[in-house]
Parts: sequence; structure tokens; C-alpha cells
Amino acid sequence: MEHEHTIEAIGNRLAAGPRHNYLRDWIYGGIDGSVTTFAVVTGVVGAQLSPIIIVIMGFANLLADGFSMAASNFLGTKAEHDDIQRLAAIERRHIELAPEGEREEVRQIFARKGFAGADLDRVVELITSDPERWVQTMLTDEYGLPQEARSPWLAATSTFSAFLVCGLAPLLPFLMGIKNAIALSAFLTGAVFFLIGSVKSRWSSASWLRSGLSTLLVGGIAAGLSYLVGLLLKNLAS
Repeated sequence: MEHEHTIEAIGNRLAAGPRHNYLRDWIYGGIDGSVTTFAVVTGVVGAQLSPIIIVIMGFANLLADGFSMAASNFLGTKAEHDDIQRLAAIERRHIELAPEGEREEVRQIFARKGFAGADLDRVVELITSDPERWVQTMLTDEYGLPQEARSPWLAATSTFSAFLVCGLAPLLPFLMGIKNAIALSAFLTGAVFFLIGSVKSRWSSASWLRSGLSTLLVGGIAAGLSYLVGLLLKNLAS
């Protein structure tokens, strides 16, 4: 995304801090919602049950599986927060008990970045003069952690909302009582895959068409596998 490079614009942007991207959570939830709901649809159709069973089981999947994914994402992201706090406590203790060793770590970190001589001495002095800046430097450069962790609530909300919205697509034809609903359900599921890929191209260098087709291919493979499972269940039941 393009942005201004005036002094005021740069200052405001840096003061606002880094902006976290929850696109991964949305795509993950959207594709999984479509695939798992379509799997329910194909499984029930393969078993030749009534459309009302499809709707009931589909909505049960939307709420239960969607909440499960959101909860898992919340707990996983929360674990990242806990790990950052744990490592920060370790670094604070190391700085207190072995400051020279930790100072040498900072020196070697910035030496690998190309600093040398008086410049290296100066940057080490600046970093180690502030304990919090010192700890943050170690977390970022030694452990490869982000300066700020993502919000567990936003990660979970992104996953759950995408799961509900995209997972509803395979159910719409059955809710509307359309004839040959399974064909339209498969079409809508594929359309959701393509739309997700096209939207995510906004955050990549790939064209919307290429991104949409690649996501459609991956999602189509997953949906195709679920359809094969439905056929297998039908053959086992017959």
C-alpha cells in the first residue's frame, strides 16, 4: 500500500505503531468454512437424506466448527503473547545477572548487520542504556519475535466471521429450496474460493486473476476430496 513521505505523515505513521494483518486468519477461516460445510452437504446428499437434514447439519457445523476454530486461534495467539512475556522475563534476568554477556550479544548482533568500530560501540551503548529497549532488541534480533504480538481477539473474530460468511455459501441453495441444489452449492463454493483469492491479491504482488485461480485450485482440491468421501460413504451405506 502506497503512503505519503512528508515529515508529518511519516511521524504520524510511526507514532501509530505497526499495523497487524489478520488476512491469514480470514482466509484460513473462509476456506475451511466453505470446505467443511460443503463436506457436510456432499456427505448428506451421498447418503440420500432430506434437504432439511443438510440445513440442520450444515448450521450445526457452522456454529460448532467455526467456534472451535476461533477458540483454537485465540488460544494459539494467546500462547504467543505468553511466550513473549516468558522470554522477556528471561532476558531481564540475564541482563541483571550477566550484563556483560548480554552486552556482547548486542555487539555481535549489530556487528552482523555491518556496524563496526566507533559506530558499533555507539549503537551498543545506546541499546544497553535503556533496559526495555535492550530487552526488546534481544526479543526481536535473538528470538525473531515481532515488536508487538497480534490481538488474540481480532485473530479469533476474523476466523469465526469468515467461517460463518463463507461457510454459508454451500447451504444457500438448500435454504432456498432450489432444484438440483448440489450443483449450485458446488458452484457457489468454488465462487467463494475464487473471491477469497481475488481479494487477497490486494496484499500481494500477484494479479487478482492469478491469485483467484490458485486459491480456487487449492480449495477445489479440498472440496473434491470431501465429495469423494461423500461418495465413499454412500457406497458403504448401500
